[in-house]
Amino acid sequence: MTRIALVVSDVDGTLLTKNKILTEKAAHAARRLEDSGVGFTVTSSRPTIGMRFLIEPLQIKLPIGSFNGSSICDPQLNPIEQHLIPASAAQRSLDILSQFGADIWLFTNDCWLTRNGQGEYVAFEQRTIKADPVIVEDFAPYLSVACKIVGSSADAALLQRCEAAMQQALGAEATAARSQNYYLDITPPGHDKGTFVQAMAKRLGISTDAVATIGDMHNDLAMFRKSGMSIAMGNATDEIKKQATHVTTSNEDEGFAGAIETILKNNEAG
Repeated sequence: MTRIALVVSDVDGTLLTKNKILTEKAAHAARRLEDSGVGFTVTSSRPTIGMRFLIEPLQIKLPIGSFNGSSICDPQLNPIEQHLIPASAAQRSLDILSQFGADIWLFTNDCWLTRNGQGEYVAFEQRTIKADPVIVEDFAPYLSVACKIVGSSADAALLQRCEAAMQQALGAEATAARSQNYYLDITPPGHDKGTFVQAMAKRLGISTDAVATIGDMHNDLAMFRKSGMSIAMGNATDEIKKQATHVTTSNEDEGFAGAIETILKNNEAG
């Protein structure tokens, strides 16, 4: 197998525990990559502001991919490349989420907007991204600057049906994929974690075969398909695991550190 020169990791469910903790073992594993001459960065459905706390402990020096890779920022969170959801697709997304009864959030480059400050997952998201929402009465003034729209619901089956309906309604106008069983993300068209992998490989002057990716959810499959090595977390579904080249243990059992060990062993064997 090709020697890995870059590792791109998902964040929630992969790098972090279910309680959104970055363990010291996981942080140490990421830092080991630089010592071995391997680049490391992260891409996530999270907004850019929700990734700030990872930069220092992981010693990230490369650009990161937020909003499912549709925005690329430097380690100081300055935008390098940014894409938006077309306003018409944003409105259609809001309409469909309303029909399914999901709680709706809209993210701009630097703000998290909601009409319901008491929504079921609002407090959880506050802890997750370490930022507070802005309560608005109407999303209309922000449709032209939407980086991501999220539908949240504790009803996983409902959200799965909503995902299928959203994909059919939006077509190529936007990307709809669940980042968690309780979150459905709508992001700009033509950009995902796979295009982020391609952009990073081009930036570093390497083949995508020299990239390893680590993830656990449906939105990670795009980067699995664009990388030479893909590692699914033990907490991923069997569907996700089948589409990865390797499987590690869960995020509650230091699966990220295990994935890094697999990558380093691959390089030593090569």
